[in-house]
Amino acid sequence: MPAAHLNDRGVVKVSGEDAKKLLEGLITCDLDKVTPQAARLGALLTPQGKILFDFIVFEAPESIGGGYYLDTLKGFAPDLAKRLTFYKLRAKAMIEDLSDKLAVIAGWDDMPEPEEEAGLISVDARLPELGWRAIVAAEDASEFETVPAEAYHAHRIALGVPEGGRDFLFGDAFPHEALMDQLHGVDFDKGCYIGQEVVSRMQHRGTARTRLVPALYEGGFAAEPGVDVVAGEKVLGKTGTGANGRGLLMIRLDRAADALAAGETIRAGGIAVALVKPDWALFAFPGETAPA
Repeated sequence: MPAAHLNDRGVVKVSGEDAKKLLEGLITCDLDKVTPQAARLGALLTPQGKILFDFIVFEAPESIGGGYYLDTLKGFAPDLAKRLTFYKLRAKAMIEDLSDKLAVIAGWDDMPEPEEEAGLISVDARLPELGWRAIVAAEDASEFETVPAEAYHAHRIALGVPEGGRDFLFGDAFPHEALMDQLHGVDFDKGCYIGQEVVSRMQHRGTARTRLVPALYEGGFAAEPGVDVVAGEKVLGKTGTGANGRGLLMIRLDRAADALAAGETIRAGGIAVALVKPDWALFAFPGETAPA
């Protein structure tokens, strides 16, 4: 029953009277759908609609002070706190990088959830098969760990779930490209937020030509992140992370479809790959004519 301390994750806390109002006007997810029992994927975008930071949003119950805790890539937590402070202006809110005091734990495959008193706990906001996720005191993290963080990432990659800063570059990808529309990270019926017009236009026009897709590598070895994905002489995109012969590829769907129709082999880092559509994906996959 595996559980891992995700030591590459940090935590930014947003609290105070105006915390919800501040975040609601900035990020992609609807905070009315975030509760102490249910976290949610979200992102802060550029005005052009590209992802600056992605995170899992937890809400703390009022009994322990309330507020929102953003589980994000640790190396970017100081920048996220700084950016949120920039937008705070006169809002009655406090923004703190608590990455040295708090830790993120993930458990899956029937691993029991920690007791409620241990911290903030939720089924993973993106996909239930990922398991549960928790924010606990940093000094308690070792009590929950049964496997290294690499085991969690292999589990995530096998399910086809990307993470910012690993599978795509911050400031370079739209939410649709990072599958946030598929993984409950964008609420299209909420009020305005930064970058909303671009994201809404992509949703209504169906213009997401590039997406991260799971792949199975021939021979059982995945290519390094950031190398070209090609078919013949044509570049389709770049590799994301990989583990145990599986990986994520950021590719142009139309070019991949053309390559498959022409009988060409798609290669990532020189290794032949087969694209594998996950059960939860609702967009048209290369080789399909309509979403299934």
